[in-house]
Amino acid sequence: MENNRNLFITIILSVVILAAWQIFYIGPKIEAEKQAQLELQAQQPETATQDTPAATSDGSLPQATSTPGAEAPAGGTAAEAEVEAGRIPVETPTLTGSINLRGARFDDLKLKDYRETIEKDSDIVTLLRPSSDAQGYIGEFGYIGFEGAPQSDTIWQVADGATLTPTTPVELTYSAPNGLTFTRTISIDDRYMFEIEDSVTNTSGGAVSMQEYGRVTRYSKPEKPPIYVLHEGLIGVTGEDGLTELKYNAIEDDGQVQPGKSTDGWLGITDKYWATALIPVGGETFQPRFSYFSDNRSRFQSDFLTDAVAVNAGETVTFDNLFFAGAKVSSQLDAYKDEYGIRQFELLIDWGWFHFITRPMFHLLDFLFNLFGNFGVAILITTVIVKAIFFPLANMSYRSMARMKVVQPKMQELKEKFGDDREKMQKAMMELYREEKINPVAGCWPMLIQIPVFFALYKVLYVTIEMRHAPFFGWIQDLSAPDPSHVFNLFGLLPYDPAAIPVLGTFLAIGVWPLIMGLTMFLQMRMNPAPPDPTQAMIFNWMPLVFMFMLASFPAGLVIYWAWNNTLSIIQQGVIMKRNGAKIELWDNLRGMLGRKKKADAAE
Repeated sequence: MENNRNLFITIILSVVILAAWQIFYIGPKIEAEKQAQLELQAQQPETATQDTPAATSDGSLPQATSTPGAEAPAGGTAAEAEVEAGRIPVETPTLTGSINLRGARFDDLKLKDYRETIEKDSDIVTLLRPSSDAQGYIGEFGYIGFEGAPQSDTIWQVADGATLTPTTPVELTYSAPNGLTFTRTISIDDRYMFEIEDSVTNTSGGAVSMQEYGRVTRYSKPEKPPIYVLHEGLIGVTGEDGLTELKYNAIEDDGQVQPGKSTDGWLGITDKYWATALIPVGGETFQPRFSYFSDNRSRFQSDFLTDAVAVNAGETVTFDNLFFAGAKVSSQLDAYKDEYGIRQFELLIDWGWFHFITRPMFHLLDFLFNLFGNFGVAILITTVIVKAIFFPLANMSYRSMARMKVVQPKMQELKEKFGDDREKMQKAMMELYREEKINPVAGCWPMLIQIPVFFALYKVLYVTIEMRHAPFFGWIQDLSAPDPSHVFNLFGLLPYDPAAIPVLGTFLAIGVWPLIMGLTMFLQMRMNPAPPDPTQAMIFNWMPLVFMFMLASFPAGLVIYWAWNNTLSIIQQGVIMKRNGAKIELWDNLRGMLGRKKKADAAE
């Protein structure tokens, strides 16, 4: 029993230390970095130098900076930002926006199916923005290495009235003065995948050597600070290196990371729920690269550059690429992976170390959601299923714990017999365990099983877009966000938001479900006898309160799971203890607490 409690205390203290480290060190550090980034953006000019026409001496690509005259007027739209260049409207069931004819850039894209908040009239999510915007975010394909290549400020031509839809591709053309003709056909499906087919015809009279590049460039970090359990930043799967993940802070320190060359794969930039990805599909060898630039204007970039291709006079060469820009819907990423043969495209979603648990759990939740129409109900049913799967092991553990309670008097006799002789005491205890067929560590198994399940469910709730803005019942309208009710403002009766209070806000934002979770944890712990050691007893008494405050800032779906799991565990443990003749200590412990309180009051 002593070993069980020590292990339990060690794990709990580890969790508390990690949470405190996140709250008191990482949180303020992230906030300071965010403030510094905002100040830097405020100091930067609204316009930057024009894109350079070709690769620089170090082999870098043309700079994806804003173009003179491209600034959007106050309150203007992206379509108004570069009216002199023209734009191609993009309209699909899921996307709306436009393609900039200057550089044939993808720099104006909104997601129709998603809103910024749970309010029905809130703005739809904006993914891509022109480079002149403070939060500029663009995608671009082009050529370098030869005279006549279209530049980032080149204006492509398109037929009047052209609109990109799933049924109407658009064709862009550019003719260079030296006899090179460039044709780009852009098509899109009804979700988030663009197809870019490029052809270059050489009528210049001489051979030309060219390289194609693709890049996604972002001029700012996400507005919300990152969390250590989620990857946001530059990402890709290429060559023998496979998955590469670089957080914004990491690439700022490194400056540039260049994996080995590849003939397949993808690379891009990922947020919590949204992503962009460049996917070369023509089979050419390319060099992937992840970079941070601070010249003129700071920016993050994922790009690739193909090996040189020779185009003889009179010949035509083609390049094929895909460009993903949209929401990270698991089923859609899997479908793209199968349809286009994109290697490990599902890794755009950060499934975490417990991916072998996280993904099956997500698919189970998604199945139950489609069956019952409510993710909260799916979480409750999933908890029951998980408890059923591990029932034999939990049953064995609780039975062992019940037997420990039955032999408690014998253990007390041994303590009185051997006193301070710990060596003889431990030997006698082990002999008692063998005689009574008790496994002293069996009681830890339900807790140890719950830890990876807990983190897997946390990942599912936190990183999957299917859980975003998913309602439960009553006041819980977003299972991926903390419980919005706050006990310290009497659940909205007092006119202030406890969560907005600096530093203390994290501790004061206690909602109804964290209170329920704390209560169920308190009752579950009172099912067992109080530890004889005063220090252990104090830790066990304060543990439900600590966890209540700690989990208050976690997604509501996770707190609901924990409270429901505690309730099921109380029922299961009570039944098993009763069957094994062990006394259920809950009511005696509660009466004992009340009795001690009455005695203390009387003494005063």
